[in-house]
Amino acid sequence: MKELEYPFNVEEIMKHKKQIRKELLLKENLIEKNIAILGGSTTSEIKNMLEIFLLNYGIKPKFYESEYNQYYEDAMFGNEELDSFNPDIIYIHTTNRNIMNYPTLYDDEKTVKKLLDTEYKKFEKMWNNLFGKFNATIIQNNFEYPYYRLLGNKDASDIHGKVNFITRLNQKFYDYANEHKNFFINDINYVSSCYGLDKWANQFYWHMYKYAMEVPAIPYLSFNIANIIKSIYGKNKKAFVLDLDNTLWGGIVGDDGVENLDIGPEVPNGQVYSEFQNYLKDHKSLGVILNVNSKNEYENAIAGLNHPSGTLRPDDFIIIKANWNPKNINIKDISEELNLGADSFVFVDDNPAERKIVQTYVEGIATPEIDVPENYIQIIDRNRYFEVTNFSEEDLKKNELYKDNAKRSQMMATFDNYDDYLKSLKMKAEITSFKPIYLERISQLSNKSNQFNLTTKRYSLADIEEVNEDDSYIKLYGKLEDIFGDNGVISVVIGKIKEEDELHIDLWIMSCRVLKRNMEFAMMDKLVEKAKERGIKTIYGYYYPTFKNKMVKDFYQTQGFEEISCDDDGNKIYQFKIDENYKNKNNVIEVNE
Repeated sequence: MKELEYPFNVEEIMKHKKQIRKELLLKENLIEKNIAILGGSTTSEIKNMLEIFLLNYGIKPKFYESEYNQYYEDAMFGNEELDSFNPDIIYIHTTNRNIMNYPTLYDDEKTVKKLLDTEYKKFEKMWNNLFGKFNATIIQNNFEYPYYRLLGNKDASDIHGKVNFITRLNQKFYDYANEHKNFFINDINYVSSCYGLDKWANQFYWHMYKYAMEVPAIPYLSFNIANIIKSIYGKNKKAFVLDLDNTLWGGIVGDDGVENLDIGPEVPNGQVYSEFQNYLKDHKSLGVILNVNSKNEYENAIAGLNHPSGTLRPDDFIIIKANWNPKNINIKDISEELNLGADSFVFVDDNPAERKIVQTYVEGIATPEIDVPENYIQIIDRNRYFEVTNFSEEDLKKNELYKDNAKRSQMMATFDNYDDYLKSLKMKAEITSFKPIYLERISQLSNKSNQFNLTTKRYSLADIEEVNEDDSYIKLYGKLEDIFGDNGVISVVIGKIKEEDELHIDLWIMSCRVLKRNMEFAMMDKLVEKAKERGIKTIYGYYYPTFKNKMVKDFYQTQGFEEISCDDDGNKIYQFKIDENYKNKNNVIEVNE
């Protein structure tokens, strides 16, 4: 929903929040998550705004909300309502109002350190208790700076200053976050700085309503929290689709010529575009895929990308569409070539007419309202399309993986027989039970896979860790490599053992990068092998249809399952009776444990 993208019209959002919520609840395939808000101040409006932003990301939250300033009591001592709520996410909304022991000017360094440790230990004890009790993902605010500085500028450097104390306390929070994978910081120190600390700390709202920030700031806070949650559950965007003229450089390459483009340090405007190109290239390191969609002659586009002062080069892009086709058509072609849904893309174009056309005809795509080049980075960055929560080795190699796929496609075109092509890839797979080193990637894959995802279930890292510790599950991951490179972990199967001899498949996913290479058959062969070892006689499979996973609607039939039920919504249940003489279906991949 365009109204919920940065920059916000806060007044309109708050005025029409009920209508916005009503419209968003009509969205299909919302994933439901339980979110507990433990607040050190009033949180009711934060909850309302958070719900709207999460619904916009396809997440339907159910909330538990602590009583005013009862966050510590709920976390440490619990209550029946919270215990039965069983949260997936616990958001702890504390602010500098909840710091109880600031140093005084009379305290020596030893006393200040003791105060700091005491304040931190209270939170550490609380987090550890929540992890032990719920094994949920925790999101914790850091602390915003105080709205006054008793010592002036020295408040930041002197051990007695509140700014200094908060800075040191925040660092302890960050150290904890770096040591605990299911713990994330909601950086209100940054959000309040961007918003304006004087406005953020409006004393009227604290003394009148016990809100620790002014009410118009709440959408910015809630948006920040929502972006962490949508990243945890795989709702990030995956790729840029970029215009060229007056977007990556100033000027029109076909009219002005490469030598007259504004790019580089020689002219002020050129520096702006250079910084934007650097910003985009940094995203490539995160695993974000870069593509071009430009109304240009292909040769001119390549010449512009080879400008000596540019940062981005043709090799930095997976697909370059430089032609005179409508841009919405080009985007659909890019979507098909990458095997990614168009809702995975962020389309960046300086022309508002082009943005409007793409927004109208390409469902789910993000079209940030960039205006002047000086604001390109800010507008894109504040929308948090690519919020980082989990970061894996595969992300670093993402662009190379897609380039390798392009090489495979080129090679496939030289074969008349598809099996001969598959054998020529000399594929080797590692298929075995979960290993701790891959749990983060497995969680990430479960949240990012939409097309080859039979049950559409999403698992946080905490969920995957819990499954890995439970012997009542059969859990397999699959890695695949070939002559072009290593694809990493690309398939996951999780099955729950019930009634001793039944296995019910909760999750079967595979990256679309490796479709039609027999990996699904290799996974089935290994699943049957592991099931036999556990005395399983029947495997039950479930298919829950969505807009995105139609490609696997017949998957279980191809594996030899029998359909045993189908409801009015198309939800199907299949069964597979294990034959002791089962013959492996895969004959082109060498499989090892």
